[in-house]
Amino acid sequence: MLDIPCVLFAGGKSSRMGEDKALLPFAGFTTLSEYQYTRLCKIFSNVFITCKDKSKFPFEANFLEDDKRYGLFAPTLGFLSAFNTLDTQKIFVMSIDTPFITQQEIQKIVLADKATLSDITIAKTDEGIQPLCGIYSKKLQNSFLQMLQNDEHKLGYLVKNSHSTYVYFPDAKPFLNMNHPEDYKKALQFLSHY
Repeated sequence: MLDIPCVLFAGGKSSRMGEDKALLPFAGFTTLSEYQYTRLCKIFSNVFITCKDKSKFPFEANFLEDDKRYGLFAPTLGFLSAFNTLDTQKIFVMSIDTPFITQQEIQKIVLADKATLSDITIAKTDEGIQPLCGIYSKKLQNSFLQMLQNDEHKLGYLVKNSHSTYVYFPDAKPFLNMNHPEDYKKALQFLSHY
């Protein structure tokens, strides 16, 4: 079991999906969120889900609700919820819609982070960086607050302007995320061969 807390990001708008992807059925579970939470609880000692409203989830979990003063759908709020609530120097973050990232990929990122003094250690594939799959330091708390105040929510900008380490993965398949209905169909097909 990994001691670093895992924070699942489920506070997005899901506008491209057309419905809340966190609540889509997946792999025999009522929701994708419950599937992700259940499987990650076998890898991490502590798993949390950042969200807008925990009452929408039909299962028990450790939820971190975004600050209600902001009507935003941005990961910035999830990071601030995590850093303001959790007593930890680093968190492992994952998007709720990446169900194929395994312990193998997670372990590789954790080992790479331990070997550096980076503030961010994230996955990278030939398709680009994966800002919502990796480790972030609490040292960035003020940077996230500044991003929120400036209404700047692009994680790529923060990654480029921080002490970041990229962990390269030649196979992009585990990082498949579900943004559109066709991605969800593809994920369900992938699941049957997984």
